[in-house]
Amino acid sequence: MSDARRAPARERTFTALYDAVYPDLLRFVQRRTHPDLADDVVADAFLVVWRRLDELPRDPGDARAWTFGITRNLLLNTQRGEHRRRALGVRLADEPVVVAATTAETDGVVSAVDVGRAWRHLSETHQEALAIAAFDELSAPQAAAVLGISPVAFRLRLSRARRALRLHLDHLPQQTAVPARIAEGLTAP
Repeated sequence: MSDARRAPARERTFTALYDAVYPDLLRFVQRRTHPDLADDVVADAFLVVWRRLDELPRDPGDARAWTFGITRNLLLNTQRGEHRRRALGVRLADEPVVVAATTAETDGVVSAVDVGRAWRHLSETHQEALAIAAFDELSAPQAAAVLGISPVAFRLRLSRARRALRLHLDHLPQQTAVPARIAEGLTAP
């Protein structure tokens, strides 16, 4: 096929991929870098996709994972030297807002705080595996392609990450209503 005939087909392929992947890819990047940089990173990723469009997998799910992999590599390249937790971690709220609520609602807030605290104790590798599985909804083979590992290795990594998260949730120190030093002062003679 001549270049003149191939160009419209190439543009249609790229446009279809862009339309299908852009919103998810933007969220993927926003969880891994400063929100002000997300649009630029996604634009750079699609520039690489355009240049490498001949390598695009035919399966739509694989094409999506391929695009995520390109984007992840861009993030790693542009953020090399920065603290990896900021580069790859999914940021959870540092200070949750607690409002007057029913017991069920309060339990939900406490659970969210516990998950946030446990998340910060996870390694970057565990955070990334959980984020790709939970937030980006990639299958094990697709997630493995993003990370450049085998599907078996990804499943093992995800299993270990889940186990580590459960362990951190089970071993968080219990919150008390009154700080210990104040409580001791109240009970002292």
